[in-house]
Amino acid sequence: MGSSKDDSATDGDNSGGELPDSDSSLFSEGEKVLAYHGPRIYEAKVQKAEIRKKEWRYFVHYLGWNKNWDEWVGADRLMKHTEENVLKQQALDKKQGVDKNSKSGRSAQTKPKASSEAKVDKEDTKNNVAKGKKRKTDSGIEKDSVSVKKLIKIQIPSTLKKQLVDDWEFITQQDKLVKLPRTPNVDGILTKYLEYRSKKDGTMTDSVGEILNGLRSYFDKALAVILLYKKERQQYNDAVADNVSPSTVYGAEHLLRLFVKLPELLAYVNIEEETLLRLQQKLLDFLKFLQKNQGTFFLSAYDDGSKIAEGSGKGKDN
Repeated sequence: MGSSKDDSATDGDNSGGELPDSDSSLFSEGEKVLAYHGPRIYEAKVQKAEIRKKEWRYFVHYLGWNKNWDEWVGADRLMKHTEENVLKQQALDKKQGVDKNSKSGRSAQTKPKASSEAKVDKEDTKNNVAKGKKRKTDSGIEKDSVSVKKLIKIQIPSTLKKQLVDDWEFITQQDKLVKLPRTPNVDGILTKYLEYRSKKDGTMTDSVGEILNGLRSYFDKALAVILLYKKERQQYNDAVADNVSPSTVYGAEHLLRLFVKLPELLAYVNIEEETLLRLQQKLLDFLKFLQKNQGTFFLSAYDDGSKIAEGSGKGKDN
């Protein structure tokens, strides 16, 4: 299954130092698992298990998803497919106010549990393409797969993925909130990136400016609709008045959530493939900029949600 390039890279990584025992892998090839992707958990199948850079890495396929989403992950991204962990996945889905009303195939993927997933699983073990397509159509998954093919793939750096998980945990599990207004806010971060690119490129390119304006516009329109958890609704109503742009109030924490939703949002835009690839590269560069400045742009801890609510209430009374 793996290419010779992958095999040689693996051998090179293992050339020095002590290696994990070949029998120490937590997950085996062909095993059905639960995998973190962003702030959510999806059912997946381990297709390959290899020792890379002295640790086990797993090549996973997300069940019911286009193979373009297949990726190498570490053991920290995977969980055994047990009843307890499935309940954890379901609880996470219920508490994810961000995706509750999403029309994407991926949000729908967490719901079917029996026949459709069994059929998808069988497809992975057979190479009969024609039968696979028919089976997908019969199970109602083919329609979702078509929309997924159009999605731009935005690979969020691992440290920012952890930021998303921490963000979810602070708000949904610990009843905390991001204290507003944020400094730097979204506008400030976009301006800093424009300055960074201008210095690096030696000129201010119109294409970068257009993309940043687009990000700001998407953020301002999408925040209240798909980027907030239920527990943040009251804070939003208190913080954002009629003529105030959310990008001047919110910061990196909520901007990062936009990148989870961008593939779905851009799927409805008519963009040529070449332009889409260039956009993808520029968005990845922006994410690397966020990662590089993670300690400055993101909060390491959130404030108590009840205290913030009390404070905003007092402000209103006054």
